[in-house]
Amino acid sequence: MQHVYVIGSKGLPGSYGGYETFLDKLTEYHQNNRNIQYHVACKANGDGVSPELRSMPDRFKYHNADCFKIHVPEVGAAQAIYYDCMALDYCVKHIRRHEIKNAIVYVLACRIGPFFAHYVSEIHKLGGKVFVNPDGHEWMRAKWSKPVREYWKISEKLMIKHADLIICDSINIEKYIQETYKKYNPLTTYIAYGAETKSSSLSDESQEIINWYDEHDLRKKEYYLIVGRFVPENNFETIIREFMMSDSKKDLAIITTQNDSFLNELDERLHFRQDPRIKFVGTVYNQELLKKIRENAYGYIHGHSVGGTNPSLLEALGSTDLNLLFDVGFNRECAENGALYWTKEEGNLSMLFNEADKLTQEEIALLGRKAKKRILDAYSWKFISDKYEEVFTAVEGAIATYTNNEVSLSSIKSA
Repeated sequence: MQHVYVIGSKGLPGSYGGYETFLDKLTEYHQNNRNIQYHVACKANGDGVSPELRSMPDRFKYHNADCFKIHVPEVGAAQAIYYDCMALDYCVKHIRRHEIKNAIVYVLACRIGPFFAHYVSEIHKLGGKVFVNPDGHEWMRAKWSKPVREYWKISEKLMIKHADLIICDSINIEKYIQETYKKYNPLTTYIAYGAETKSSSLSDESQEIINWYDEHDLRKKEYYLIVGRFVPENNFETIIREFMMSDSKKDLAIITTQNDSFLNELDERLHFRQDPRIKFVGTVYNQELLKKIRENAYGYIHGHSVGGTNPSLLEALGSTDLNLLFDVGFNRECAENGALYWTKEEGNLSMLFNEADKLTQEEIALLGRKAKKRILDAYSWKFISDKYEEVFTAVEGAIATYTNNEVSLSSIKSA
């Protein structure tokens, strides 16, 4: 039995952030896998904790994963760092107490660089290994002040330096890691996030979708959709401004986390509350309902500019036929020719909205088939979960080849 400790997500179940979606699907597909036992850190309090998770006891099972809640001090922006460190403390104690051999601790995101070497040393003493998923470029996110961005950059460097393996969810991110931190000779591999192409279990006549449409005054195929965190680097300002400039008669439905300060700041600049087409509709934790909302959207708009392979994009490609994506490398890497692309140049996206409104059903259906084929070929959850099983079970001695200079996992074992 390979024990894998995963820290850095907000936890399971309920949240639909990137790491949370990934963990939910990974544990679902591996719930009957007798080769791997997952231990998942869950945030007990603070921002981003789903109502379902809040209702759980401090220790519980989810998809056969051993989930443990971490109660974090309310220390503002530093809470995420405290959370990861407290979760690592728990992992070290649990590995030592239960004398677990060859444990893997998989750290999601690069938040704890200055403290990372200490934990890696402790885990190595216990015979374990530490893997890191660097996510995207946290140090580039607009929501952080300059000193905080400098901290994230240093933190990323230190975690890449000391990790046994870097698992990148994007080919572009892997290239960045290899080029930027070449002097550390990091061992890397590429495993994307996944998605599904199967339809929602809800029909158009299901009461859940009817009630949701009535509540928000929306209709099937008469809205564009955004799903994502309400933060500047997801280009909400550009999307809303350009939509307001467009001639579209459709609505813009925005499913996002609450961020009143950013919302008010945005309205001061754009006055979007005066446009009845723009509708902030809160969060949707019901995954089948969310999938149905995606399927019934006229088009999905993706503005993420920082990060690797984004789960909300993959889910849209698997569910929505017409996808309008911000033109950056990792978005093109995912969708290829199964989407349309826009830039931040003034008028570019508004023109695309106008053109998208005039597409025929056949043109939209063709884009949808290309998008779904892309998911089936490279991003199915079965494919992704199998790749993770290869990586996690290889630590006990099997050799697995990686994209990075044909490096084998035998080098991890001797690290």
